[in-house]
Amino acid sequence: MEKSFAVTAGFQIFNNMACGTCAYMKEEIQKAVEVLRKGGVILYPTDTIWGIGCDATDPEAVARVYDIKRRDDSKSLVLLASDMDMVCRYVKEVPEMAVQLVEVNDKPMTIIYPGAIAGQIPLGGLPTDTCNKAVFPKQDRNVLAFNTVAEDGSVGIRIPMMEFCRKLISSFGRPIVSTSANISGQPAPKNYAEISDEILLSADYIVDPVLERGSTGHSSSIIKLGLDYSIEIIRK
Repeated sequence: MEKSFAVTAGFQIFNNMACGTCAYMKEEIQKAVEVLRKGGVILYPTDTIWGIGCDATDPEAVARVYDIKRRDDSKSLVLLASDMDMVCRYVKEVPEMAVQLVEVNDKPMTIIYPGAIAGQIPLGGLPTDTCNKAVFPKQDRNVLAFNTVAEDGSVGIRIPMMEFCRKLISSFGRPIVSTSANISGQPAPKNYAEISDEILLSADYIVDPVLERGSTGHSSSIIKLGLDYSIEIIRK
């Protein structure tokens, strides 16, 4: 897969940085969606910080994101959805409180939902090939990848407050992984300029940084909801 930018001596050569029109945004979305549909990994701006993204229904692509971040796959990932309709397609039962929070929310907010609709790990674990590399079976794209979900079956999903992100996800048609663009344990980059070369080189496509306008540069709040109307604030 081609990267969006050539990397020379550790520096990015930006293309079309001055373009900020709707037509250019549409072009960037089309390129990113093409990579996502092939099981690739993208770097893209969100309403909070830059994210490493992939198809949230593709367990092999998700596993690659964990590898890029050098992160334990026992930890779940935050996903982005275009709207509540998409959330409802991948959560067994959406608490009524979630709908109310989304309607009144005025800043980036991730909600942890109980009962994700997700694939299952094959009995006996994943098979491996002759190189001892995990072989992922094909999965129904109407369910989340098993490795995006927490051990208790919950999943964190955010509806981004950013036009580019919503249009990207809507065009793709499925939730997208959104984990900070950094190696696990290192500081999360507040903007494109702070992303390490290692992370930049790991992506199959990098969305033009001109589209990061609208990102807050700060992590979202996180709220965990239960079907029993329980609310737990994980991060303000």
